[in-house]
Amino acid sequence: MHVKPRGSVPLDNRIKIGISACLLGHKVRWNGGHTRDPYLVDTLGMYVEYVPVCPEVECGMGVPRETLRLVGHPDNPNLVTSKTNIDHTDRMTAWARKRAKELEKEHLCGFVFKKNSPSSGLFRVPVKNFKGMPQKKGQGIFAREFTRHLLLVPVEEEGRLHDPKLRETFIEQIFTLKR
Repeated sequence: MHVKPRGSVPLDNRIKIGISACLLGHKVRWNGGHTRDPYLVDTLGMYVEYVPVCPEVECGMGVPRETLRLVGHPDNPNLVTSKTNIDHTDRMTAWARKRAKELEKEHLCGFVFKKNSPSSGLFRVPVKNFKGMPQKKGQGIFAREFTRHLLLVPVEEEGRLHDPKLRETFIEQIFTLKR
């Protein structure tokens, strides 16, 4: 499902970037909510065509659903439900690898991930170690597989795009890739 921007930029000049669906206002979060980002939707959205992705929903988890967390070693954590400890690592990893290959065909010029998400967080995602203490050293399962498969696609988290320098760098990268 693609989201067309609300601007006057001609279709053939729009930059196609992937995005965590909740950032566009899609009600796909664990509690049925969203985290719509006004900058991404109202400003950047005028110039891009978004390809929304929600790893949890797309791999078959419902809305609402039990929250998920990363557990184990930050380099290779398990994705488990918070209360019942059901391990979804293999399911999410298999889906993420398949989805990354599908997204390659979209010729994306960038991807904006949801910060702190156990599936889509790009940097410093909390991972509970074996003693139950969280370490902000992880990466979401989908974000990890996406960046492994699509090495040259610029990626960023929505929270970091509020930093003017990081935002400028990301935008320069996606425009450069478009050419």
